[in-house]
Amino acid sequence: MNQINNLVRHTRLLEIVGDLIRVRALGVAFGDLAMIENIDGDQSLAKVVNLDRDIVSLQVFAGGKGLSTDAKVIFLGRALDVVYSDNILGRIFRGSGEAIDGGPELPTDPRIPVGGPTVNPVMRVMPSRMIETKVPMIDLFNCLVESQKIPIFSVAGEPFNQLLARIGFQANADVVVFGGMGLIFDDYHFFRTAFENHGVFHRTVMFVNQASDPLVERMLVPDMALAVAEKMAVEGKKRVLVLLTDMTAYADAMKELGVAQELIPAVRGYMGDLYTQLASRYEKACDFKGAGSVTILSVTTMPGDDVTHPVPDNTGYITEGQFYLHNGFIDPFGSLSRLKQHVVGKATREDHSQIMNAMIRFYSGAVEAQKKQAMAFELSPFDEKLLKFGRLFKERFMDIDVSLPVIEALDLCWLTLSECFDPKELLMKQNLIDKYFPKSAHSEAEEGETVAQVA
Repeated sequence: MNQINNLVRHTRLLEIVGDLIRVRALGVAFGDLAMIENIDGDQSLAKVVNLDRDIVSLQVFAGGKGLSTDAKVIFLGRALDVVYSDNILGRIFRGSGEAIDGGPELPTDPRIPVGGPTVNPVMRVMPSRMIETKVPMIDLFNCLVESQKIPIFSVAGEPFNQLLARIGFQANADVVVFGGMGLIFDDYHFFRTAFENHGVFHRTVMFVNQASDPLVERMLVPDMALAVAEKMAVEGKKRVLVLLTDMTAYADAMKELGVAQELIPAVRGYMGDLYTQLASRYEKACDFKGAGSVTILSVTTMPGDDVTHPVPDNTGYITEGQFYLHNGFIDPFGSLSRLKQHVVGKATREDHSQIMNAMIRFYSGAVEAQKKQAMAFELSPFDEKLLKFGRLFKERFMDIDVSLPVIEALDLCWLTLSECFDPKELLMKQNLIDKYFPKSAHSEAEEGETVAQVA
């Protein structure tokens, strides 16, 4: 407090526009923090968001409601930082960095700056390790690879938060860093209880901005989460999984701030630097040479299920694929992991690539058979097999509540294929069929073929 008392106080706010205030000051840097003292003694943090000669624009964390033009602005001379130590594991913080879980204060713990440049490419290692999530549609068909940045594309009302939480408590990561933006209380409570009930809360750090919290804190959540994740990966050599939801809410907060600053918007009202702002966060994903890794899995909701919306459209150029969540299922056709070739058959089993291709091929045939059935076309015996396979595939693999280790999921694939098709119909390598195709089903198929030949 003595340090604050020694700082220069600027009085007479020039303007108050929503949560944005303007004051005349010199020697201030972009991104610096300030303390706002209202005439009634209330204090609130603010962040410098624009500089125009000696006119400084600040976003007030607590909002501009009730502020007087006679309020005092005290520039702290530093950018935002966040507490970092082993003590933050199992803790929950708001977008300002303040703990909100009722736990002990951390006044003596060291703090690290928020933001900063992405990692030097020289320090990056080629991705080669898989993060097993026990979600078959991810582990089997679009593997999540360490240091990958990948979004879940969905629409409002889909269970994307349930999927994100499931991945969080099932993934084989050392630390989970969660960043929630614009969450309603029910969603915040769901994530907290999910991590607690599944025994991973002790290795989880949560940064939460609820819908009722200040808008500027929503924009700080990803930076805080990624700063902590990067520190844990570099110094702690941890495999860190960062979960962010919802990046569209983050982009909307940017748009609202831009409108308040009277900036010229670009497509659909979003600012022209949307791509840059998203990329500077996503590019924090990295497999560090001689240290740990940061993997980013985010949620991007698509208003009106429109993939050409500026947020998912820009995200698709930055990230290495996407998971499409439609009608409660991960869509096998719209989903893509561009890094899966680094681990399929290498970090997994030898039959993974063949199984992955065969299962999607047969499911595609099942979808076509369903269309023929819906239009009352005559179905062939093979179409009937495809329809049976399609039902089993949805039930056993596409449901996001299904939880299976990758090896068990591969075995279940072979079992499903044996229940629907003969070995000769699989069009797979014979050595893999001989090794993995269930022997009982194989014997029955051969016996049936022999009987047919004798007849």
